[in-house]
Amino acid sequence: MLLHDTALIFGRYARQTLRSRFAMLFGVLMPLLYLLFFGPLLTDVPLGSRGSSWQVLVPGLLLQLGLFGASFAGFMVILEKQTGVIERMRVTPVSRLALLLGRVLRDAAVFVFQAVLLVLAALLMGLRAPLAGILIGFVFVALLTVSLASLSYALAMKARSQHEFGPAVNALTMPSMLLSGLMLPMSLAPGWLDVLSHFIPFRYLVDAMRDAYVGAYATLAMLYGVLVALGLTALAVTVGTRVFRTAGA
Repeated sequence: MLLHDTALIFGRYARQTLRSRFAMLFGVLMPLLYLLFFGPLLTDVPLGSRGSSWQVLVPGLLLQLGLFGASFAGFMVILEKQTGVIERMRVTPVSRLALLLGRVLRDAAVFVFQAVLLVLAALLMGLRAPLAGILIGFVFVALLTVSLASLSYALAMKARSQHEFGPAVNALTMPSMLLSGLMLPMSLAPGWLDVLSHFIPFRYLVDAMRDAYVGAYATLAMLYGVLVALGLTALAVTVGTRVFRTAGA
């Protein structure tokens, strides 16, 4: 029943997404602009990391895509609460876990699709990376999306309006992006900033993806990245499911 309910919810929101193709493509615009206008500036800059500047920049942009996109996914839940959709779902026998999983799996599918578009553009601009490394990167994007979208939906269930939800998400996402080294490796940062960045889980994900993009799979950074990604996903889905149950979603 869980699989059936999850597929039902996923299909409902996937159809909504397919009816808004422009919005789906627009979501990749900001990382694409970074790729086009920021990437060439790094071509001859020593970044203190293995691989080319594209192998450093593209993994960060992929995670940035998931970070900002998934973090704001909860806006849809707030709208559904205001229009009575959540109330109508509450009286159905659908699993509360399926209500969450159907949503976050749709989000993961959308952002992986956008990540594919971004990587294709990067390949045209000079990115060279092993296919296995690129595929591993897509897995990290999917896991990050599932975890952050789950937390975003949980926060949205607790928030009374968009005016509470938006500032809270902004206050968390922007420092996380700056401290995790998504744009540039934290090896370029002063020692105190590098130490501080280790408290941000996204730091481990981007380090692992950059190793994957240079074909280094058996590294401590890859191990830490996988463990953090899986742990964050499990924790976020557990929190999201509990909130959906207690909030009567």
